[in-house]
Amino acid sequence: MFGCMLPAPDISAYRKHWAARLGTAPFLPMSRAEMDALGWDSCDVIIVTGDAYIDHPSFGMAIVGRVLEAQGFRVGIIAQPDWHSAADFGALGRPNLFFGITAGNMDSMVNRYTADRRLRSDDAYTPGGVGGKRPDRSVIVYAQRAREAYRDVPIVIGGIEASLRRIAHFDYWSEKVRRSVLLDAKADLLIYGNGERQICELAHRLSAGEAIADIIDIRGTAVVRRDVPRGWIEIDSTHLDAPGPLDPPVDPYAMADGGTSGKVADTVAAGACALTPAQPQPQLQPQERPHAGAQPAAANERVVRFVRRVKNADRERSVVRMPSQEAVAADPVLYAHASRILHTESNPGNARALVQRHGDVDVWLNPPPIPLTTPEMDWVYERPFRRAPHPFYGESPIPAWKMIRFSVAIQRGCFGGCTFCSITEHEGRIIQSRSEDSVVREIESVRDSVPGFTGVISDLGGPTANMYRLACKSREIESACRRPSCVYPGICPNLDTDHTPLIRLYRRVRALPGIRKVLIASGVRYDLAVQSPEYVKELAQHHTGGYLKVAPEALAEGPLAKMMKPGIGAYDRFQELFERYSREAGKEQFLIPYFIAAHPGTSDEDMLQLALWLKRQRLRADQVQAFLPGPMATATAMYHSGKNPLRRITRTSEDVLIPKGLKVRRLHKAFLRYHDPHNWPMLREALRRMGRADLIGNGRRQLVPAWQPVDTGGSPEGRRAGARPFRTQHTGLPRAPRMRGGRPRGRKPSAG
Repeated sequence: MFGCMLPAPDISAYRKHWAARLGTAPFLPMSRAEMDALGWDSCDVIIVTGDAYIDHPSFGMAIVGRVLEAQGFRVGIIAQPDWHSAADFGALGRPNLFFGITAGNMDSMVNRYTADRRLRSDDAYTPGGVGGKRPDRSVIVYAQRAREAYRDVPIVIGGIEASLRRIAHFDYWSEKVRRSVLLDAKADLLIYGNGERQICELAHRLSAGEAIADIIDIRGTAVVRRDVPRGWIEIDSTHLDAPGPLDPPVDPYAMADGGTSGKVADTVAAGACALTPAQPQPQLQPQERPHAGAQPAAANERVVRFVRRVKNADRERSVVRMPSQEAVAADPVLYAHASRILHTESNPGNARALVQRHGDVDVWLNPPPIPLTTPEMDWVYERPFRRAPHPFYGESPIPAWKMIRFSVAIQRGCFGGCTFCSITEHEGRIIQSRSEDSVVREIESVRDSVPGFTGVISDLGGPTANMYRLACKSREIESACRRPSCVYPGICPNLDTDHTPLIRLYRRVRALPGIRKVLIASGVRYDLAVQSPEYVKELAQHHTGGYLKVAPEALAEGPLAKMMKPGIGAYDRFQELFERYSREAGKEQFLIPYFIAAHPGTSDEDMLQLALWLKRQRLRADQVQAFLPGPMATATAMYHSGKNPLRRITRTSEDVLIPKGLKVRRLHKAFLRYHDPHNWPMLREALRRMGRADLIGNGRRQLVPAWQPVDTGGSPEGRRAGARPFRTQHTGLPRAPRMRGGRPRGRKPSAG
């Protein structure tokens, strides 16, 4: 049995660095002139970010900067630098401790490209919403330029982009498995997950004179090592979850002194390619001696020996060796296996260190950071944020700022485990909540100090609207659990789903003087909400402004099982409660359901049934979302490998249907926008191919008309001029074009 999760030092209890005597900066400086005004001769830490600097707790650079400032360090910001040279990276001088590199609040590739790999023309995190102010793979580019500016300064990378690329990962934009970003950026250390705990320990240890190369044991970090240290127990990941046979059965972890043997790697890849379904499925065995049939180890070759079972007392000095970067790049099944191992070893209460060979070095992942306590969360979010963009930007609007300036975060983390989402991989599945008093103080600060506030809090939530203070009933069980989700396939009986603390918080906040309305804009987890009808009543009658976002994502069991989302029955129950309580309050309110097109496990028939459901519900989506295989997501492992990492991976394990290619992705998006005439030719063709020509016609039970309006149908998937926010229309089905002479204007009806 495992005990409770080990406590960590309080991040607010460090002895402050000497520069604390210089006081707090109104804004963290972006220029030497600001540094001079503060009386600084240098910065201790310089944060380089791909976003405009907004001093608000919704932005990572602001939180990390203010947390370090509270520790007594002088922090400067280089926001959206010109990356074509190193000049901007030297603007604040040489930092005393390190450069902190982040792409910003989004992965730079997700920020710059659509799910269909089209270059975006805008950027919500840039003044004026202008696109092109950050490079592709910003962490790598910024790290290289910072190294050019000051070669001897440590480089520390973090944020969502570095966090999700910490091991070998499938990169959708290049369609290949890339190395850990730690190596590509040539950084000294990578911080993954929410980084307050790691960054505080790192800064204090560096300021005490410890070398960056010696700081290799901080939880929530990744470092480069040559070998596993003495005294550590090494576990072969294939003993934990066997991926199936390798033919010939060579040791994939045999390494020469200089690193992984190229011959071994080539043999593993070739053996994997030579497998056939008829071959036997032997399990890989502990490497106590070379495999039968393998070549004897050369004199200069070291064969890694593994231990299969490790006592709980030895877990803290055990490390799980994953297949090498070269192996997972060559073999999609091994990639799926590695993804499964990574997600299994993600609970801070029981996770072990992970190691993955990249060429002649190991990328070593320390276990995840210990989640912040409620007092620590309060301390982080009550730093002296100005809740505004840096004055450098003047009056230039920043879309992301306008969206969140009146919102307040109350919790972090998500235990939903949706396979397409990166929240769990980055923030973890243990909910970290603020206290009521802290939330109230922040709302009062917004009311009293933010220009333009009209009494409406635009959102009170987090990654999910209704996980505030929800947790496992037993800390011991929570620390030992390895389930990827607390709510799939059903809600865990050990999960406390009591929404009373959240209801109490809602009521206290809306009773504050000067607060007219508190809206909930974060996505509501409706399968949890129906466990507390009182919460649904509170939400419908007091915190919905006509529309409420929910995310069924799909209808059919095929994609839902691959997403780890509940069935549509839970949505129906939530809708019934929401509409009932809305009527009781005399309000006409609607749910906005979000769906994903082209997710792994989705067939054309699944999308057709979803389109018919949308039409029956009289729903129309102006914009739709196609599945984007983000780095490190479980669904991305499905997309790349065709296997299901939610179950044990073998060569003959479940194959997952993958809607790949632009044509099928456009078709799936077209089903979601069945009402758009631009999509009708594509849908007619698909319906005939599927043997469902009966759905072509002008009847209410048919999906698309047989006729085509003039000047439509030429743009695939209904391209629209200008971006509009997602909106579901509840005013009925689209009107047909005007009739002339008893027949719709446009083409003649087709025979089908």
